[in-house]
Formats: sequence, C-alpha cells, structure tokens
Amino acid sequence: MYKQVSYLRSYLFVCLFTGLIVSPLWGKDKKTEPTNAKEAATKKAEQAAAVSEKFAAWKAKLSPEQQAWETILEENLGSFYLPIYKKQKLTGRVTAWDYVVDDPKLPRVLLIGDSVSRGYTLATRKALAGKANVHRAPANCGPTATGLKKLDVWLGNGNWDVIHFNFGIHDRRTAAADYESRLETIVERLKKTGAKVVWASSTPIPADWKEGPKMKTALEEKNAIAARVMKKHNVEIDDLFSFITPHLSETQNPKDVHFNSKGYGMLGKQVAKHLEGTLGQGEK
Repeated sequence: MYKQVSYLRSYLFVCLFTGLIVSPLWGKDKKTEPTNAKEAATKKAEQAAAVSEKFAAWKAKLSPEQQAWETILEENLGSFYLPIYKKQKLTGRVTAWDYVVDDPKLPRVLLIGDSVSRGYTLATRKALAGKANVHRAPANCGPTATGLKKLDVWLGNGNWDVIHFNFGIHDRRTAAADYESRLETIVERLKKTGAKVVWASSTPIPADWKEGPKMKTALEEKNAIAARVMKKHNVEIDDLFSFITPHLSETQNPKDVHFNSKGYGMLGKQVAKHLEGTLGQGEK
C-alpha cells in the first residue's frame, strides 16, 4: 500500500512538471490574466483608452461652460486623480470637482488644498447650500511650490468673495525658510484678488504614520510658521488642527493622514461654519 501511494505521488509530480495535467482554473486564468508586464501594460492602456473615449462622449453633451471646466480638470488633475474622476463621472458619482452652476445672488467661495481639503469639499458645499456657491481648485493642490506655479490656474477668472486655503502636509519636508517665503508670496497673490482670505491650519499627522513620528512634529512646526505669516498679513485662521484633534480616534484612518466619512463631515461643517462667519462680516 505504501509503495502504491509513493508511486502515485511520483507520477503526479512528473505530470504536473511536464504539463500533462492542466487545471481547469489555470486554463481560465490563462485566457483572462496577463502573462507578463508588457501584456499587463497593454491591457491597462486599452482599459484607460476605453474610459477616455466614453468620457469624451459624455463631455461632448455638456454645455460649453461645463466643457471648458472639464478641460481644465483634464489638464490639471494628473495621472492619479484624473482616471478616478473620469470613472466616477461615468457612473454618475457626485465629486468635489463637479462643475458648479452659480446662483448669482450668492457669494462665491473657493477652496484650495490637498486631498484632505478635497475630502471635506462636498460636506462644506452641502452645509452652505443656499448660502454660498462653493467651488474648489481643479487639482490636488499639493505643496506651496506647486501653489506658486499653479495659483493663476486655480483662481481662474472668478470673482471670489472668500478664498479658504491650506498648504502643509505636502510641505512636511520643506525647509522652514522656504515654506515661510512661499506662503508669504501666496498670501499676497490671494489678497490681490480682493477676496477675503482664510487660512486653514493643517490637520494632524499621526505619530505612528508610516513616515515616522518626526513628520508629526514637522507638520506642527509648519502650522506655527503659517500662523505667524497669517498674523502678519491679517488673515483669518480656520483652526482645523485644534478642531479635529480631540476627535482623531473616531475620525482619522489608522496610521494615516486622511479621514473617514465622519471626519470629513465634521471638517466640512466646521469649514462652513467659519465661512458663514466670514461672509457675515459684510461685503468685500
């Protein structure tokens, strides 16, 4: 009996090694899954092309004004966010970057910031429905260095009543002097629009984030620099850092700078509350 089992095992090994036995599942996978990097890249490119073709067809049906906005997004969202945005629009999703049809009776607000700002945009827009037209910059705005290059694109031709902005998490490794200098330039440019300018302090980086506890300290140092710049230029501060810190355990994703839906909802309502106060101070 032992010899028979041993012989059977040897036979199966030989069959598997020489390809005499082919699993039905293997045959199915072979037809659907890429076998090498080149094939995988080709398949990914084909899928992206199909999405872009459908997106172009969807875009062609829009008003000229919205088509112009979609073109700006295509030029500025980048290789990471643009494919996501296209898929979301093709499935009917509401996004932070949706075209905003202004109510001419309401003030115009622009939100500038990174992915955290993007995360609270919809909640802010909802909280200010009927009170303000809430737009956001056509990008994940990143660090101050990007802000200096792209600010004119983000500001567009809009006549903004309030600009609520933030740069911080993406500047965590920026030299303090460079960060301060760039913020000074950005604030001066924003104030030239005639809008009321509001700075949002950066939300916390957790100490156990993948980049280590030093990044937590680095961000807090950037917030202190920003507070000094805003005081110098008489710019309001929406202190999102202090607001959300007591609630991090229930709102911030584990070991991450981003937030869950509850967190973004809370941040959006806080931003809306601050903006209502700013708008209530009178005409610009």
